[in-house]
Amino acid sequence: MAMKAMAVSGGRMGGVRLMTRVSSAAVLLVLAAGSVVLTGCKAVGPEYVEPKTVAPEAWASPMPAWMTAAPDGGADGAGLARWWTQWGGGDATLASLVTRALESNLDLRLAMERLTEARVARGLVAAGDKPTVDANGGYSRSAPSETTGQTPKGDFGEGRDLFQIGLDARWELDVWGRTRRAVEAADADIAQATWLMRDVRVMIAAEVARNYVELRTAQQRVAIARQNVESQQQTLDLTENRLRAGLTSELDVTRARSQLATTRAAIPDFEAQIRTSAYALSVLTGQVPGALVEELTAGPMDAKRAIPALPMGDVSAGAGGGGGKLVLAVPTEVVRQRADVRAAERAIASATARIGVATAELYPSFGLSGAIGLATKNLGEMFDGNSRVWSIAPGVSWNVLDFGRIRANIGVQEARAAQALTAYEASVLGALREVDTAIVQVQSGQQRTAILGEAVAAQQRAVDLATKLYREGLADFISVLDTQRQLFLLQDQAVASEGGTALSMVQLYKALGGGWEESQAVTNPGQ
Repeated sequence: MAMKAMAVSGGRMGGVRLMTRVSSAAVLLVLAAGSVVLTGCKAVGPEYVEPKTVAPEAWASPMPAWMTAAPDGGADGAGLARWWTQWGGGDATLASLVTRALESNLDLRLAMERLTEARVARGLVAAGDKPTVDANGGYSRSAPSETTGQTPKGDFGEGRDLFQIGLDARWELDVWGRTRRAVEAADADIAQATWLMRDVRVMIAAEVARNYVELRTAQQRVAIARQNVESQQQTLDLTENRLRAGLTSELDVTRARSQLATTRAAIPDFEAQIRTSAYALSVLTGQVPGALVEELTAGPMDAKRAIPALPMGDVSAGAGGGGGKLVLAVPTEVVRQRADVRAAERAIASATARIGVATAELYPSFGLSGAIGLATKNLGEMFDGNSRVWSIAPGVSWNVLDFGRIRANIGVQEARAAQALTAYEASVLGALREVDTAIVQVQSGQQRTAILGEAVAAQQRAVDLATKLYREGLADFISVLDTQRQLFLLQDQAVASEGGTALSMVQLYKALGGGWEESQAVTNPGQ
């Protein structure tokens, strides 16, 4: 267009147009031929076949009454994606912490940036089968040597000008599908990065819940310890009064004081666990370690600081988020919804496509280069039709001797694809194991917590009886100390068991793949 606009005469203009038409026709002919070749040629290398998921029809672990496996895999995906909002009847603090973590966590931000990188990298790969065009221009002044006979003697001082402008084009035909396979691999990389990002969401939600449970468990253990300190202080006061009245010995007072100190010594460790968990939650939400300490520890112990409740009997808000039983998907469905398993499957697709990229190196590559432009020694004649220059140069290159380099690279890519398949199979087995293990741990933890609850009630009765008998002079002080010590141990074990079972429940939600949903990432262009 610029050449037409700047032509200086009708005749010259016609020459330029003719040159443009001839060169354009040649280029179009070659492009059309290349397109026909590309359309008719199948990309080399193996076609990807999704691996079969080998999973049992039912879970190996016996399920408690409040769990059931839907034969159609029908756990509510939306509820499972946000299980923390309904678990334990809905803990507002836990829900808020998870929300903040999913908005500000640095590991999640890093995963999203990696997804962005994968998307940009695809564009770079996809451009590999497109022509490139460079615009150039230049000016030079030169004088050839007189001794070569190119310049008359005595004319050496007279230089010659050369003005040039034009376009250079290059295009490598993707006859064997090298670029197409590379794009397939890039699409699989995008999908893998998407699933890895979702898996990070799963892990972050579970990690926030885990630290939250540990914090609440430690707070409950502190509360239990302080209650026992108060009770044991009263016992110490009683023995001191009896000592002053001459009704007991100093040995009883010393024993009471020792037991009180032992109970108080447990509190610093629990308080350290509270702060440690608060630090972890702060960092998980993208803040400095001490940011949430005040929020999570201020105020008296109340229901808001209790350990998230576990389902008992047929009263659970299940994995699907509904009322009634906890509905688990069957093993095959769990494997399909696990983000880490899906990421492993996409890694196989990427590795398979790269075998094709490497295989294409065995075949010749076809290319086309050309140029069109203007060149003159007189700037005023630059846009004259006689100043036109053009060239077109099809080419072929073939690496006929590389001492096995290409085939070795193909072997490397095949080995990587085999490794990706093995990693996928391992991730499937790992997912099944995690769910079965979590079911067992939740069930056994609930049973243990219930039994310990009965033991605590019985031991509390024993403490009351021993104290009463001691007051009446019908029992020795050792009985009082033993029952009090055993009560504290049982109460602490019961709280620790409750917290441990809650942690198992968190692990179960994580093992089921809960924590992501489709709307959390844009579908990649390769899917």
